Amino acid sequence: MKSVVAMTSLSRTMINRYRVDGKFPAAVPLGDRRVAFVRNEINDWIAARIAARAANDNVKMREVA
Repeated sequence: MKSVVAMTSLSRTMINRYRVDGKFPAAVPLGDRRVAFVRNEINDWIAARIAARAANDNVKMREVA
């Protein structure tokens, strides 16, 4: 979880909220109170957020023009 927090700059609480809402990649249970995340899924989630921002910026640019 620490590395996911570092990669996303989100708090553990926010990551867990997103997980509950289905807005974040699912964790892989490793045992009692231990989970792991697939790095590629986290990277894809970050890339999707960046793409959504870029798409939103393009819409705003069209509205101004």
